[in-house]
Amino acid sequence: MSDKPLRVGLAGLGTVGAGLVKLLAENAELVSRRANRPVVITAVSARDRTRDRGVDLSGFAWVDNAPDLALREDVDAVVELIGGSNGPALTLARATLGAGKPFITANKAMLAHHGIELAELAERNNVALKFEAAVAGGIPVIKGMREGLAGNRVEAVYGILNGTCNFILSAMEREGKPFDSVLKEAQSLGYAEADPTFDIDGIDAAHKLSILSSLAFGTKINFAGVSTCGIRNVAPADIDYARALGYRIRLIGTARLEDGKLFQRVHPCLVPETHPLAHVTDSLNAVVVEGNCVGQLVFQGRGAGEGPTASAVAADLIDVARGEWGPALSMPAHLLTDTPAADPMKHIGRYYIRLTVVDRPGVLAELTAILRDLSVSVESVIQRGIAPAGGVYFVLTTHDGPQQAISSALERIGALESVTSAPVMMHILDF
Repeated sequence: MSDKPLRVGLAGLGTVGAGLVKLLAENAELVSRRANRPVVITAVSARDRTRDRGVDLSGFAWVDNAPDLALREDVDAVVELIGGSNGPALTLARATLGAGKPFITANKAMLAHHGIELAELAERNNVALKFEAAVAGGIPVIKGMREGLAGNRVEAVYGILNGTCNFILSAMEREGKPFDSVLKEAQSLGYAEADPTFDIDGIDAAHKLSILSSLAFGTKINFAGVSTCGIRNVAPADIDYARALGYRIRLIGTARLEDGKLFQRVHPCLVPETHPLAHVTDSLNAVVVEGNCVGQLVFQGRGAGEGPTASAVAADLIDVARGEWGPALSMPAHLLTDTPAADPMKHIGRYYIRLTVVDRPGVLAELTAILRDLSVSVESVIQRGIAPAGGVYFVLTTHDGPQQAISSALERIGALESVTSAPVMMHILDF
């Protein structure tokens, strides 16, 4: 074993940063043996020097300006746990890679917006850009796709990519409570931020999906091409109807190539109870990868939190200490294809639709006439249950058809006087 340590500069001392300090201290001997050299933090940077983080920071140099970590002679590699797609995190990334030093990050937003630029910069300077912790926390899905599946043509990648949404949907399923009530519970338990927009509107999952898509299909990261819808409109009634139909509702990120175009979608979906994702509950994440040689693989575990995310960062540091890395996105950045985004309206699939209608004769005929005129084929219908704001629920599922037809039908249906609130549509998982 080499006695020359890998000296690490750490930017960000929140939950994960403090967790990394703790991990490297508690597992120092094991990490050293696996890395074939010690891995030690030498300098740290955070906004507040006085905050008690529950770990001993006295042995580290303190740097007020995070990008200065990249220039220190006692720092060989930098870990970024600040967050944010721009600002200090991006400045630090550019400075570190530009200085010819390895850069490890958990920042999916930055990678979704600037990943190609950073991958090219890392390649020009022949250094590592590592980001296992950026997608699915402690689940080694990035390493699994980059290395374990390197010989496969990936047919599809999809899964539960946001623990906050999964916690909320699982609690609604278990307790029968409305979305707003469960969101407050998630915030009180620390599963949701004070401003939960990125989580519950699907943005966080879309960041992660765009990275997985690039790894899976050898395409440039295209976050703007992800069709995104969150879980705000999921009601307890939807949970109940889904269960009656043999499904559970999960926020699912899906990506695959369709006719030479990249289809990416993050939407709430009805997942068949027989599918592995239907049984992923609470704050767990799960990613399904389908390869042409290996078939279906399921990666499941903790997608966030101090221990799991610090574990993923430590794994990247061990790779760097060993001198083991390749192109950040599985292949050199110049070989990634600029694949056009698929039009989600042309996607063929099955759909769940919930309508709130006035309880009077003739309403069913109005609805079915619109569906008939737009060639929407109905698979099943449930008409029961009183809506909280009055009226009755009318729920249907469709056979396969283009989303454009469904959207056009819902636009017309939503304009009817007999429909008292905006229609709710969800996809039915078609894997």
